[in-house]
Amino acid sequence: MTSADNHILEFLDEKNIVATPQVIAANIDYNRLYVNERIRVLAQNKLVEKDDKPLYQITERGRQYLEGELDVDDLPARHEEDR
Repeated sequence: MTSADNHILEFLDEKNIVATPQVIAANIDYNRLYVNERIRVLAQNKLVEKDDKPLYQITERGRQYLEGELDVDDLPARHEEDR
């Protein structure tokens, strides 16, 4: 998990919206391509979910992570470069 991951999850949680990676990037001051990359990792870990358009929203699992109820070691799709 990176600081961008936390910013993405916090943005989606605080605003309680569905959004494209471009909208998320514009609101958290990260590059859209980087947000795109990170949001895929968050989706692999079931912290966000995507609908058939590329709109993402935080999941209950994502909220649990933000609240400290879910540890990073509990995430299924960890990759060495993502830690």
